[in-house]
Amino acid sequence: MNKGIVGETKLRVRYAETDKMGVVYHSNFVVWFEVGRVELLRQYGFQYRDMEKEDNCHIAVVDLHVRYKAPAYYDDEILVRTRLKGVHRYMLHFEYEILRVSDQAVLAEGETTHLIVDDKFQRASLPKKYIAAFTGQAAE
Repeated sequence: MNKGIVGETKLRVRYAETDKMGVVYHSNFVVWFEVGRVELLRQYGFQYRDMEKEDNCHIAVVDLHVRYKAPAYYDDEILVRTRLKGVHRYMLHFEYEILRVSDQAVLAEGETTHLIVDDKFQRASLPKKYIAAFTGQAAE
């Protein structure tokens, strides 16, 4: 597998993403994982929207892990690093690291596993063109 592509997406914490204690509410990290994942797909040369529309290929989250390391606060600039960890015919596995830009503190780490499904949520195979892009091999 091509392990060289690491997506990096910068975001700024919005006030609405914080809780009463002034820190980012934990579920927002999962949203940021999705932002990083979609941007990583762009780096591989396609948009997730087009995977759905053109190839009836959806990547449903079936497993999610988050390890919180330090709080993020309103107006922090954060960096979401995303990497495709595993590619299989029916599954994709991503890993994430979220850092605060100002001090490079690791705020959270995580992983998601996705089952490839069609628009009726039936298991499907990942089209060859995506496998080729993810693994760095020429499509047949």
